[in-house]
This record gives sequence, C-alpha cells and structure tokens, in this order.
Amino acid sequence: MFIGQYQTKVDSKGRTAMPAKFKRLLGIKAILTAGYENSLMIVALKDWQAVVGQVTNRGLTLGPARATDRFLLGGAFEIDLDKLGRFLIPRALRDYAAIAADVVFVGVGNRIELWAEIKWREYQKFLKANISQLGEKLSA
Repeated sequence: MFIGQYQTKVDSKGRTAMPAKFKRLLGIKAILTAGYENSLMIVALKDWQAVVGQVTNRGLTLGPARATDRFLLGGAFEIDLDKLGRFLIPRALRDYAAIAADVVFVGVGNRIELWAEIKWREYQKFLKANISQLGEKLSA
C-alpha cells in the first residue's frame, strides 16, 4: 500500500525520481496519467486494469463515462523507471498539472498522486478547512 508524502525536484528534461519506498512497491513499469484536482496518477502496470476499472466500466452510452475514459485513458503513458528510479513526465502531463521544478509524491493506497508542490500546498489548505464536511458527506 502506498502511503506518505515525498517532496523532490523535476530536472530540466522533465525527469523526476520515484521515492525509494514507492519504487519497491511499484516495480519498474507503471502507468502515468492525468488525475483529479490537477494532479497526476501513477499506477503499477500490473494493477492498472483494476484501478482504472473502478471508474471506467460504466458503459459507452453514458456521456460522463466516455468523458472519464478519455480523461484517464487518452492521456495515459506507460513509464519505465531506470535503475535510479527516474522517469520522464511527458510535457502534456507536466502542463496539465502545472509541474515545473518542485513536486510531491503522495501515496493514496493503490496508487500514487504526483502534484506540483504549490498545488499540493493549496489543496492541503482546502482539506484542512473541509475534511470534517467531506467525511460527513461520505458517511451519509
């Protein structure tokens, strides 16, 4: 299970390094795609079908289902981690997530989120202010 937060840098070529604890669980092949709240989502290649199936198996006749498929699948890239755990974040995904130099890897169970550091700090403020209400909505 992926848990915790790790801050690191992106180099001038758009590469970053997977935190060692995440790399051990992830393996050397993964899927990188646009995620929600302007983050990126990283899923182990072996787990991709199960994770994406949680949101994409809704049927082709529903417009929101097709849009979600396009969002998650259309922008997905297979990535290979080198022996140092580095991988390239494609330009389109860096632009989507506003990633420049500083990033935060966030473990969220069966997947990893990759955030621009400034966006992650903003989102943490939102969570701090709203987590009680969000929890209540989930239990309703």
